[in-house]
Amino acid sequence: MKTQISWKVGGQQGEGIESTGEIFSTALNRLGYYLYGYRHFSSRIKGGHTNNKIRVSTTPVYAISDDLDILVAFDQETIDLNYHELTAEGIILADSKFDPVAPEDYNGVFISMGFTEIAKELGTALMKNMVAVGATANLIGADLKHFEVLVDDLFAKKGEKICTLNKEALHKGYAEIESHSELTVDYKLEPSTEEGHLFMIGNEAISLGALAGGARFMAAYPITPASEIMEYMIDKLPRFGGTVIQTEDEIAAAVMAIGVNYAGVRAFTASSGPGLSLMMEAIGLSGMTEQPLVIVNTMRGGPSTGLPTKQEQSDLMQMIYGTHGEIPKIVLAPTTAEDAFYLTNEAFNLAEVYQCPVIILSDLQLSLGKQTVPVLDYNKINIDRGSLVTDIAPTEDKAYFKRYAVTDNGISPRTIPGVKNGIHHVTGVEHNEEGKPSESPVNRAKQMEKRMRKLEQLKITEPVVYNVHHEAADVLVIGYISTYGAIDEAIHRVEGKVNHLHMKQLHPFPTEEVQQAIDKAKKVIVVEHNFNGQLGQIIKMNTNHQGKMIQMSKYDGTPYLPHEIEEKINATLKELI
Repeated sequence: MKTQISWKVGGQQGEGIESTGEIFSTALNRLGYYLYGYRHFSSRIKGGHTNNKIRVSTTPVYAISDDLDILVAFDQETIDLNYHELTAEGIILADSKFDPVAPEDYNGVFISMGFTEIAKELGTALMKNMVAVGATANLIGADLKHFEVLVDDLFAKKGEKICTLNKEALHKGYAEIESHSELTVDYKLEPSTEEGHLFMIGNEAISLGALAGGARFMAAYPITPASEIMEYMIDKLPRFGGTVIQTEDEIAAAVMAIGVNYAGVRAFTASSGPGLSLMMEAIGLSGMTEQPLVIVNTMRGGPSTGLPTKQEQSDLMQMIYGTHGEIPKIVLAPTTAEDAFYLTNEAFNLAEVYQCPVIILSDLQLSLGKQTVPVLDYNKINIDRGSLVTDIAPTEDKAYFKRYAVTDNGISPRTIPGVKNGIHHVTGVEHNEEGKPSESPVNRAKQMEKRMRKLEQLKITEPVVYNVHHEAADVLVIGYISTYGAIDEAIHRVEGKVNHLHMKQLHPFPTEEVQQAIDKAKKVIVVEHNFNGQLGQIIKMNTNHQGKMIQMSKYDGTPYLPHEIEEKINATLKELI
């Protein structure tokens, strides 16, 4: 029996590929297996090749698998594009509708099955996905009763007849696979002993973290791959007395979020690269007026429209240095969906404590990839509103409240409209302690120094994840966001002294933690998804890297596979011999 398998379903966009993967993975998650899924899709509503690759394991997994065990194909293109991933014992299950042909150099099991034909016999070709799921369930030894429960959950609103037909489609597919004698490979999965997992995409984890962290307002404009955050909040936020507004553009979304934060309600927005370009002036406004602002940036392939549905990490420099002028700013990067939940809560606290913009930097793989998440611990959630003042004593001269008072730590007292004796002026131009416009050189210097002083001592709860396998390492691998799983898996495969550091606080840069890890390694490999090696450049700017840096960049729109990083590590270790 297998401890893990890799399964992929592919076809034309719009013919149920996503729902097929969703049904398959959700049922196995309920059975207690650990999963990691990644969906390849085109930047159009219908048409174009799409596939959903899902890794199923009895132990935690955080990366896409290198190879493939089972390929379910609803068209010939799926076979031609993906068969090379199959192992020597791989299986192709192809819909006989399109007269599938096995590639000349393919030596694995090839089965043509009547997915569509069987579904039509039941009343509609739309149920071909259920036939395919039933066949797969047989291959991996999964009990169909768990899939039947899921069918009831998904289709209850459509009536008992629809539920019954979909269950029948599952059983038809399950029975049909047994008639194929060419199946000599055992892909039965070992039973899972785990229970209670959650299963979500990173965008859902970020959304849930925002809700738990007290966010009650979101303004946003739809954009791939961030739209699911807005969709989630539209569904959930009203239940907690909150509101979501779809604005006319990203400029309005950011400014509206600033205004709501000014009024005392935790608010945020979410977008991707092009939207963040439009928000830059508003981010500067947040910094100058010292209003909290949380922004989620789910990176995608650029520039311009670029590759809107593909993986990339090319916004890092823009997020740190994009605004004109200089403001205090915090840039964070979650490593997994679980981490995204907790880090989002921390982002809202940081925004209010330091009264500045906080950017949560995600990428398409983390935002849209679906993965197993342990049950979340809400006891870890805390709300810190910083120096929010709600009781202000009157002054004898009835002067304005010193909203921008110069303080030793750079953080001024903050109040909200309606608080007695809290009147002050707010403007995007330089101002004095009361908020009144001032072009005095002396005042300018004091206010600038005060603002920039805020972040001198900032460190988040966990600025880096440092997996120390050896006190002194030959190689240190550094990455951020979704490369975590591929790096970690690669390191466990190699024979050599290799450590792993994953960045969570990108700005202000945690120099001490990173420098200590670099000092203990002979070579440092920086793994990222962009052409210029932006993370590597940031590390070089903030540390004494001593010429140890080796850049590993990928910018073709596809995620890293563990074997790619493994090969790079092995090559580096070989050079050190």
